[in-house]
Amino acid sequence: MADPRRLLRSPFEGLPRTYWVIWLGVLVNRVGTMVVPFLALYLTGQRQMSVVAAGAAVTAVGAGGMVSQLIGGSLTDRWGRRSTFVAGPVCAAAALLLLGYARHPGLIFAAAALYGLSLQVYQPASAAIVAEAVAAGDRPRAYGLLFWAVNLGFSIAAVAGGLLAQHGYALLFWVDALTCLLFGLVIWRGLPPDAPATGPPATSAPGGYLVVLRDRAMTVYALLLLLHVTVQFQATTTLPLAMAGDGLGPSVFGVAVALNGVVVVVVQPFVLERLGRLDHSRVMASGVALLGLGFGATAFAHTLPAYGATVVVWTTGEIAIAAVVQSIVAGLAPPELRGRYNGLFGAAYALAAVVAPACGAALFAHLGPRVLWLACLAVCGVAAAGQLALGRAIRERAAAERAERIRQGLVAHDSAGGQR
Repeated sequence: MADPRRLLRSPFEGLPRTYWVIWLGVLVNRVGTMVVPFLALYLTGQRQMSVVAAGAAVTAVGAGGMVSQLIGGSLTDRWGRRSTFVAGPVCAAAALLLLGYARHPGLIFAAAALYGLSLQVYQPASAAIVAEAVAAGDRPRAYGLLFWAVNLGFSIAAVAGGLLAQHGYALLFWVDALTCLLFGLVIWRGLPPDAPATGPPATSAPGGYLVVLRDRAMTVYALLLLLHVTVQFQATTTLPLAMAGDGLGPSVFGVAVALNGVVVVVVQPFVLERLGRLDHSRVMASGVALLGLGFGATAFAHTLPAYGATVVVWTTGEIAIAAVVQSIVAGLAPPELRGRYNGLFGAAYALAAVVAPACGAALFAHLGPRVLWLACLAVCGVAAAGQLALGRAIRERAAAERAERIRQGLVAHDSAGGQR
């Protein structure tokens, strides 16, 4: 039975200093992430690129993000957590300045690709450090608060970026680059040096990511993530098109999307503790089902209040998913391969960002918005059923990890997922 005092404590209590260094760094980085939302406008306006060319550059950033997750996962296991963590933001800062001052289309495209390749390198290292620094019972709260920091920072960045863009886009590139460097400095100064490897080296496992792909549970989990995240990303791809079709302009869409951020920032910290102590697969399946219901109900929305109600439903699903989605990866991954497992996890998200606009736009254009939203409901139904089917394998793997941590003396008790 869970300790009632743990259920009543602040959601910010009881996490180690190492975790808060990462949390602060992520918040600083996201507050400064101002270029990506305005990149297409900058390229078409300031650099007079065609819409097609600007779209290709933005796509290069997204595609690079998928590859950067895989690179970051491999470097995390081979090179070390802190070193990989710091290298990503530093390279991203250099790529941002190159992108901001490049004039030739070829150089702009190359800088965009380099920025994408370095943008997410740190994430597998971040996830691996959290898995090792935070007790298993507190991981859902820890990962959920990181998701909360990302949303809080991005909300601030969207507003601040719009204000700064009025004074010139160069300022956006400099602020974004400087916060990347500050991110790297916070991590370098706040985290201890990488410890020498004590177990078999990750390089002894032949095939690199083939080792991860041979793990059936992790591979299926990544494929299920791809399904529901493709639906989730319709919020920024086809949802504005649907609202425009109902005569609702960009400002109304902005209000609906802002509602998503408000619900996450206000609600999420206070439900993480309870969600984290439920069966992770059931929480995950419930979150995906709510996501599907929210987007499915969009088929019948035509006014701002109706759209707002659907946003609240799928945002509730997002919150449930964020509470456990990365904790499941931490439980599946062997310690020496945590970087690669988290690299595959991040690559599934990044791939969804590329697949979502293509699939969503095709359904929207050829079959209409109602078919699109009902298809989203069906896809999430399949993904939710898959999560339930994976539950036994995930529980068995988590139990084995906990038994090993108890054997090594890393946890003192079992009932509450106690601190190390």
